Amino acid sequence: MNWGPLIDAAVAARNNAHAPYSGFKVGAALKTQDGPIHQGCNVENRSYGATICAERIAVGSAISSGATGIEGVVVVTDTSPPSPPCGLCLQVLAEFGDAQLPILLVNLEGERLEFRLGDFLPHPFDLPG
Repeated sequence: MNWGPLIDAAVAARNNAHAPYSGFKVGAALKTQDGPIHQGCNVENRSYGATICAERIAVGSAISSGATGIEGVVVVTDTSPPSPPCGLCLQVLAEFGDAQLPILLVNLEGERLEFRLGDFLPHPFDLPG
């Protein structure tokens, strides 16, 4: 996968993050099966429970645009090592990608760690049928 455009999109999204409470800005970008890149940034809320993660915003953007599947995800933070998606985001990603979905974690210094969704979430919740 050509990660360059996704990394650039995730960094740009991170710049728009609204994180006045934690100061922990996150940007995400994903490539859909039909080609476009969708971005998201975390949007905090003073109640914390209403906070929305960057990855879920990117997925929401993709799905609301008509996408049906995800081919790759980049998450950008300013931590070393780069931070992975939270459990909620992993479950949302599992709705639209399989265990082999590539997830690239990047920080602002260029450190990169590549995983598959199944590395983080080996047994996602699923309904029979």
